[in-house]
Parts: sequence; structure tokens; C-alpha cells
Amino acid sequence: LLRGVRLHFDKFIKDLKSGDLEKAQLGLAHSYSRAKVKFNVNRVDNMVIQAIFLLDTLDKDINSFSMRVREWYSWHFPELVKIVNDNYLYARVAKLIEDKSKLSEEHVPALTEILGDEDKAKEVVEAGKASMGQDLTPVDLINVQLFAQRVMDLAEYRKNLYDYLVTKMNDIAPNLASLIGEVVGARLISHAGSLTNLAKCPSSTLQILGAEKALFRALKTRGNTPKYGLIFHSSFIGRASSKNKGRMARYLANKCSIASRIDCFSERGSTVFGEKLREQVEERLEFYDKGVAPRKNIDVMKSAIESTQNKDTEMEEVEPEEASAKKSKKKKSKTEDAPAAATNGDALEDGKSEKKKKKEKRKKEQEADEEDGKTNGVNEQDGTAKKKKKKSKDEAATNETTKKKKKKKSQE
Repeated sequence: LLRGVRLHFDKFIKDLKSGDLEKAQLGLAHSYSRAKVKFNVNRVDNMVIQAIFLLDTLDKDINSFSMRVREWYSWHFPELVKIVNDNYLYARVAKLIEDKSKLSEEHVPALTEILGDEDKAKEVVEAGKASMGQDLTPVDLINVQLFAQRVMDLAEYRKNLYDYLVTKMNDIAPNLASLIGEVVGARLISHAGSLTNLAKCPSSTLQILGAEKALFRALKTRGNTPKYGLIFHSSFIGRASSKNKGRMARYLANKCSIASRIDCFSERGSTVFGEKLREQVEERLEFYDKGVAPRKNIDVMKSAIESTQNKDTEMEEVEPEEASAKKSKKKKSKTEDAPAAATNGDALEDGKSEKKKKKEKRKKEQEADEEDGKTNGVNEQDGTAKKKKKKSKDEAATNETTKKKKKKKSQE
């Protein structure tokens, strides 16, 4: 009926033009798909991917440009390189000094503001008086100053971009950022392609993200596979001893996969789980170094869930008693289910759950057997009757054989 209405829809409505129906269907399809795809604007991970790519390129560009400023200005004032090591500070000092022949005691307060040390400022002034560098024309000096200003602007923009990345990571993946840091977390998201792709990755894949070249080379040559990829930049692996670096990378990848899944699929963003996971990683480091036994997963996750629930209750408004009772029941069931799902399996807890499952299976099998026994009672009686008949036949045959033997003996 609907197919017929759709086919002859043009004839039912007078003012409908040819092509209007197709346009309406297309618009409906577009609006439906748009509504399905709609997501939270504050949790767009594309911005993080672009920001971390730009941050890496800016680091390379600022390093190369600052080296160019150093080489360029060193023709005029070569002693300044040894006094000022930082690239950004060097560019600021070069812009302030301009011509070294004009350096005097008046420049000391301005130099101390930049360098933060009065002794260094005086050392720069003294070095300028006895410098071995060549003189530059005013045009050359102007070009050096413009380029130094450009490097300074780039360095300031890099700071602003880093602050933007930190805020975006706290919105999109707060648990991952609090666990492993904003920059490493953003690199993991950008390498995976998105936060959902990272959440889908198992911890073994997350551990080697960024070391694909070494992995395939090891598989080809049948050598040792890499222990870590982008995770290596985390401070936890740097703090671990050389023999425990692989273990630490595996454990950290496990916690990162949990944090990324919580960030991806949770409705409300919070750093509670990330902080608890970070505490677990710290405890594992202590366990490797000092032998202090860490807490169990189930205890940590229980405390994390309780803290999130306390926050939720503070945020929510007071509702009627019936609704609150229903919610409390749901929350209790969640708290009972969540630790078992969150833990990667303590041996004792898993053993208890497996025993319970086995007992339930045995009970079900016994009930099924009893029902089968009731239904098949008649068949069993028939079977016993048949057995009795077989036994009577066998007895008759044995009697006949004994009679024949007796007749033969009497004839003999």
C-alpha cells in the first residue's frame, strides 16, 4: 500500500510539480543523516590533531630560524653565543643591542629584564666593548632585527598554541591527558586518526604506535620487536630502570587504552579515572624499584566510581523520593558491575565468578536431566520389557541345548 502511494503520489496532489518530491526526499535524507552524525562541538578531536601537527612543525621551524639568527648576528657579535644559550632570549637580546659599538651601562637594566640575571647583563656589556666581530652596515642590521623579531613572534605563537592544545585536550580526553600528558596524548590521537580509533586499539597496538617501521623490520628479519613507540616520551618510562622499561611500557599502554575508552564513550568528562590510573602507574614504578606491593585494580576502580558518583550527586538537583530511589538502585547495580568490567582480572575475583558460573551450569543440567527422565519414563519401561523378553528367549535356548545333550548320553 505504501509503495503504491509513493508511486502515484504525483496524481494525488494537484499543485505538486515534477521533481519537487525528489527534492523533498533528498532534503529529508540530508537532515536525518545530519541529525545522526551531530556531535558535541567542544569534543572535536580534529582540532587536537591539527594543533599537534602545527606544534611539531613550529618547533622545527623555530629551531632552524633561531640557528640562522645566531649565525647571522655572530658575524657582528660572536661572544654573545657563549653568554646566552637560549634561542628565544638570544633573539630578544640581539634585537635590543642592534649595534654592539653603542652598548653601555645604560643597557644593563633592560638586559637584566630579558636575561633575569644582572651579572650576565654586565658580562654582555663588557664583551661588547672588547668584541672581535666585524661591523655591519645599517641595512644589514635592520634585516637581522626584522628576522629576530619574526623568530620572537613565532616563539610566542608557539606558547599560545601549546596553551590552546592543553585546553582542548582537557575538553576532549581529560583522563588520557592527566595520565600521560597533553602532548603525548595528542600525538597518540593524531597517529591513530581520531579518539574513537585510539579507543578501538588494543593496548598492544597502542604500545607500538609510532614504531611501525621498526616493527615490520623486526618481523622481516625475525629479530626483537620494539617495546615502545610514542609512549617512550612519557616520563614514566624515562624514570624506569633499563630492565623494567618494557614492562613499564606494557603497563602504561594498558592504562592508556582504558583512559582513552573512558574519554571516548563517557558522556561527562572528568579527570577522576585518569588521576587514579596515574596513581596506579606510580605504584607500579615503586613496585619495580622498591618491591612495594601495589593496590588491586578493583579497589582503585571502586574508589574512582564512588568519587564520580559523589560529584554527580553534588551537581544534580534534588528530585522526588521515588525517582531518587530508582536512581540509587540503578547506581548500585552499576557499581557492582563496573569494577568487574573495569579490572583486567584479578585471579581471585575471576576464579569466584567462574565457580559461580559452573555451579549454575550444573544446576541447569540437573534440571534438564530430571525433565528428560520424566518425559522418557515410558520409553525406559518399554526398554526394560524388551530386555526381559530377550532374557526369556536366551533361557529357553539354553534349556533346549541341555535336553539334547542328555538324549545323546542316554543313546550312548
